[in-house]
Amino acid sequence: MKQSRDMSSRLSELGYRPTPQRLMVVQAVEGADSHISAEEIYLQVRARYPHMNISTVYRTLELLSELGLVTETDMGDGRVRYHSMGKGHHHHLVCQKCGAIIDVEESILNPLGAEIQQKYNFKVNMKHVALFGLCSKCRE
Repeated sequence: MKQSRDMSSRLSELGYRPTPQRLMVVQAVEGADSHISAEEIYLQVRARYPHMNISTVYRTLELLSELGLVTETDMGDGRVRYHSMGKGHHHHLVCQKCGAIIDVEESILNPLGAEIQQKYNFKVNMKHVALFGLCSKCRE
């Protein structure tokens, strides 16, 4: 995986050792089709490496987030989910009734970020936003 190598290279550049455990966490994030929780990563990694500790997963995800390599998003289910920055920015519409998640292009919310900055002199982190409401099926 190209991005996994990029993440491991970035870790090395910043003085962090790309340990096998860290690389397995990176690979799980990169291999996920959608956002993935620390618990899901732990289960995947532990299947290959039984000695993995969930605290290692959390510490690695925290480090990757601090370095700007992953984003953290709460989709309303009480679990933070992670997404590789290498897969691009997007936002989410989360149905509060059925739990459906619809991806929304970043450009749709750009005007909102600009207006908040202009009106409130506040720079919003719009890397990953989840908006809650009802999907078309649940509104019927």
